[in-house]
Amino acid sequence: MSIVYLIIPCYNEEEVLPETSKRLLEKIGSLIKEGLISSKSRIVFVNDGSKDKTWEMITQLSKEHDEISGIKLAHNRGHQNALLAGLMTVREHCDCAISLDADLQDDINAIDEFVKKYHEGCDVVYGVRNSREKDSFFKRSTALGFYKLMKVLGVECVYNHADYRLMSKRALDALSEYKEVNLFLRGIVPLIGFRSDYVYYYRNERFAGESKYPFKKMLAFALEGITSFSVKPLRIISTLGVVISMLSVLGLLYAIISKLFGSTVPGWTAIVASIWLLGGIQLFCLGVCGEYIGKIYSEIKGRPRFLIETFLNKE
Repeated sequence: MSIVYLIIPCYNEEEVLPETSKRLLEKIGSLIKEGLISSKSRIVFVNDGSKDKTWEMITQLSKEHDEISGIKLAHNRGHQNALLAGLMTVREHCDCAISLDADLQDDINAIDEFVKKYHEGCDVVYGVRNSREKDSFFKRSTALGFYKLMKVLGVECVYNHADYRLMSKRALDALSEYKEVNLFLRGIVPLIGFRSDYVYYYRNERFAGESKYPFKKMLAFALEGITSFSVKPLRIISTLGVVISMLSVLGLLYAIISKLFGSTVPGWTAIVASIWLLGGIQLFCLGVCGEYIGKIYSEIKGRPRFLIETFLNKE
């Protein structure tokens, strides 16, 4: 039977941890009883520098239950790095790992299908939402726009998939070869290329606590994905520069012809408007270029993506 590890990144999750651990213990127990997974399977909570009692609760749960382990990062590194830390730490101890959030929005009953598809030979199984009916109109529209934009920019992404997925040990080993500091796992995992499949589920409301992804973080995450996987924005800038240059030549010809025919009129408004327009475009272009330069700077430094302070190993 396969050894399955559940990886759950946590940041200030003291309100949901009791219920999350209870439900996951029941789920892993039922899977062991059915003979789908090994009794050596574990639930691993990754504490991403929480400021509340999350780590104390994980430590206590680990003492009370042999099935629960914990990883404490030395510093808050963000959801993607915390998830990667968990996956990379357990890949030598398991046959496959399933990542999910601590807020119980991901339907844990889908884990059964994840494991079955793994036994059928899939190295990667994506959890995909059936619909976004529970989302607000704004969130639904922005999510749809994000996936469409990623597709236009040539980024391979699974529509309506977050980070609820199963990865085999072989897939995890392949993931370890990707060394970039600017992490966007939803874009990296499809690049691995092993056999994959989908499991569809209905996403629940958050059980308790507050979302760790307000609009500001969602926007930053979207920009991370776009700039980490596509250089098309830079090409768009180049195209924009060519178009503006051509329009400028046409404008110059118009000005010369108007001067020759004596029909020029002092155009203060037009001049000011054009200066503001071109100035705004230039600043926008500099901002996009700066975003890419910043990423190059982060990658060149080669700093560790995470540092583990404590690993409560229950092997």
